[in-house]
Amino acid sequence: MAERQQKILILGGTREAAELAARLVAEGHDVTTALAGRTAEPKPLAGKLRSGGFSSAGHSGAEGLAHYLAIHQFTRLIDATHPFAQRISANAERAAQITGIAFERHQRDPWRKQPGDRWIEVSSLEEARDALPAGARALLALGSQHIALFGARTDVYYLVRMVDPPARPLPLEHHDIVLGIPPGDAASEIALMETHAISHLVCRNSGGSGAYAKIEAARRRALPVIMIGRDGSENGQTKDG
Repeated sequence: MAERQQKILILGGTREAAELAARLVAEGHDVTTALAGRTAEPKPLAGKLRSGGFSSAGHSGAEGLAHYLAIHQFTRLIDATHPFAQRISANAERAAQITGIAFERHQRDPWRKQPGDRWIEVSSLEEARDALPAGARALLALGSQHIALFGARTDVYYLVRMVDPPARPLPLEHHDIVLGIPPGDAASEIALMETHAISHLVCRNSGGSGAYAKIEAARRRALPVIMIGRDGSENGQTKDG
């Protein structure tokens, strides 16, 4: 007997969320994927797409999401957001409690340090910034919403990778921007690092395979990686781990 159709809301923004949406649509479910709205032109997704937050009619946060779930009569909620999107995940869990909707969370495992990795493990963006030595040339693979505080280090050059052009000039004294989705292979990442004489990589331990190429590239080039752990998770999502 075929499974009864479910009306599912996926909180997405990750490769895993897109793959999950495709599978559930293929199974015959009514699937909507909600994105935070930070990417101007997101990749096409299976099912329906919703962009932006859930605040409306005096409701915000978990209550706003619960209100949206109720008025649209969803039967299942899946949190497949970025591992560092703690506020979104907390709101999702609370909204499920409020509505009584079926809830599950899909979170990928963090990366594990491998032989040859030169990780400097920190717990916050501030610690990552302060761990850079004077004169460093750092590739910031963090997402635009996490860049500003690095402007305090005027003795460091930054290569900032972004999916979309910034809406306003970045508050960094010495920097260049490379636009586009990160390449999925280490060779391309190595070429980028060599072209810009990168000495350090700064990223978050988001896990998964989609953004791992930069970690492998840093290992091959014996570059230090300032790795921000999940204990100090910042709110929000990013396309570059």
